[in-house]
Amino acid sequence: MLDLLAQNLLLLLFIIIGLGYLIGNVNVGGLKLGVAAVLFVGIFFGALDRRLSLPEHIYVIGVVLFVYPMGLQAGHGFFASFRKRGLRFSVIAFLTLLAGGILAVVAMRVMGISAPSAAGLFCGALTSTPAMATATETARHLSANLPHEMRDLNASSTVVTYGLTYPFGVFGVILWFFLAGKLLKVDKDKEALEAQKETAAEEIFSRTFRVTNPAVVGKTVEETLRPMGDAGFILTRIRKGDKTDIVVPAAVLELNDFVVAAGDADALRRAEILFGEIAPEHLAEGLGGIRYRRIFVSNKEIVGKSIHELNLTHELHAVITRLRRGDVDIVPRPDTVLEMGDRIRVLTHRKNMERATKYFGDSLKSITETDYLSLSLGIVLGVLLGMIPIPLGQGLTFRLGFGGGPLVMGLILGRLERTGPITWEMPFNANLVLRQVGLVFFLATIGTKAGYGFSIIFQSGGWGLIVAGVAITSIITLTTIVVGYKFLKLPMAAVMGLMSGIQTQSACLAYANQQTETDLPNIWYTTVYPASMVAKIIIAQLLVSLMMT
Repeated sequence: MLDLLAQNLLLLLFIIIGLGYLIGNVNVGGLKLGVAAVLFVGIFFGALDRRLSLPEHIYVIGVVLFVYPMGLQAGHGFFASFRKRGLRFSVIAFLTLLAGGILAVVAMRVMGISAPSAAGLFCGALTSTPAMATATETARHLSANLPHEMRDLNASSTVVTYGLTYPFGVFGVILWFFLAGKLLKVDKDKEALEAQKETAAEEIFSRTFRVTNPAVVGKTVEETLRPMGDAGFILTRIRKGDKTDIVVPAAVLELNDFVVAAGDADALRRAEILFGEIAPEHLAEGLGGIRYRRIFVSNKEIVGKSIHELNLTHELHAVITRLRRGDVDIVPRPDTVLEMGDRIRVLTHRKNMERATKYFGDSLKSITETDYLSLSLGIVLGVLLGMIPIPLGQGLTFRLGFGGGPLVMGLILGRLERTGPITWEMPFNANLVLRQVGLVFFLATIGTKAGYGFSIIFQSGGWGLIVAGVAITSIITLTTIVVGYKFLKLPMAAVMGLMSGIQTQSACLAYANQQTETDLPNIWYTTVYPASMVAKIIIAQLLVSLMMT
C-alpha cells in the first residue's frame, strides 16, 4: 500500500484530503477540527514513510489560491475596520497579538528552539493557518542556500509546532470562556437586555409624507437633501396632483406634494421633520404604472460601482429602494457600492422593467462564475509584490513571498473592487470554493513534508512546546477577558466575540454564540477579525525573518 501511494502522489493527495474532511467532521463535545484535520492526516502519512511527500509546487499553488481570494473577501472589511470604534479595537487587537509574538520569542530564548518553531508556536497558540502558511513559505525561502534536509526541517518545524499547539489554541480559549463566566458571575439575562438595543436589526419601513414645511417648498429634491449629508432614508416616489412618478434629484417639491421615503424608524422621523407631516394614507405601489422587482446584481459592468455613479434616475428612470446582502437588508445610499450577488429591489415604470432587469443582470449562473482573467492578473501582481525585497536595515531584507504578496494584493484589490473595466471582486461562492481548494492543497502537502520531522521535533521538546502553547493561549485569553470586561466595561458576550476575533477562530465564536441570545459576539468578532488576520501574518513572518537573518 505504501509503495502504491509513493508511486501515485495524486492518489495520496486526495486520500489525505478525503480522510481529513471525514475526521474533521467528527463531533467531540460539540467541537470539530474542521479543515485543520487535513494537516494532521498529512502529518500521519508523512511520518509513515519518507517517500509519502507531496511535490512542493502543490504547496505553493495551494498557498496562493488560499490567501489571494481571502484577501479579496476581507479587503473591504479590513480597511473599514479602521473607522470609528473599529480603529481603537483593531489597535488593541494588534497590540495583543504583538504581545503573543513577544511571548513566542521569550519561549524561543528560554527553550532554545529555532525561529521557525517559534513562529509555529505563535501561529498554533493563536490558531492562524494563514500565518502558518506564510511563515512556512518564508522559512523555506530563507533556507534556500542550506542543505536539502535542513531546509525541509526548518519548514517542518513551523508546521509541527503549529500542530502540537493548535488544539489547545481552540479548546483552551473555550475553556477560559467557560471558567470566566463562572468566576466573574456574569448575569447573562441582564447583559442580553442591555445589548438588545445595540444588536437589534434595523427594520426598513416605507412611509408617505405630505410636503407642508415652507423651508423645502420650491426646492429640488437634491437641494433639500444636500444639507443632511447621509439622510439615512431614500425617496422613491412622488405624487403631484393625480400624477405619480419616480423621484429624480431635479424634481421640485411643492406644497401638498406627497413623497414616499424608505428607511429605518429613526431616519423616517427625520424625514417627517424635513417634509412636514405623515400622510393619512400611504402612496401605494402600482399607481402611475410604477412597479418593483427583486433583481440579482450579476452584470460585471456595474459591479464595483456606487449607486451615485450609475445615475439610475437618468439612465433607467429607476431607483433602488432595498438592497439585500447576505442575510441583511440595508438602505441603499448614494455611496453604496454594488457587489456581485446583491439582491436589489428596483422601482421603475412597468414598461421599463425588462430593460432594468437586463441592466443589472439578474442571472444566478453569472454570480457563481469566476472571471479568470482578473483572477490571474491579481495573482500575478501579488506574486510580483511578494518578490520585492523590503530593506530592514543593517543589510537585512524582508520579502512578503508567495503567501504575503498575494494576500496584500488581494486586500488592496478587494478594497478597490474595480479598476476601469476590470472587476476584481469574485462571487462569494466561487471565492469560498477556491479558498477551500487552496487550503486543503496546502495543508495536505505541508503535512506530508512535516511528518518525517514530527517524531524528531516531538522527542526533542514536544511536551515543552505544548506547555509553551498552553501558556501563550492562556495569557492572551485571560488578559483580553480581564481588560475587556473589567476595564473597558464590555458585556461578556462582546468580550468573547472580541477574543474570538483576535484568535480568528470560528469554533470559539460558535461557543460564544451558544452562550447568548444577542448578536454581540458576531459584531465584535467582525470588528477585529480582518486586522487580526493580517497582523498575525505579518508578526509570524517577522518572527522568522528577523530571527533567521
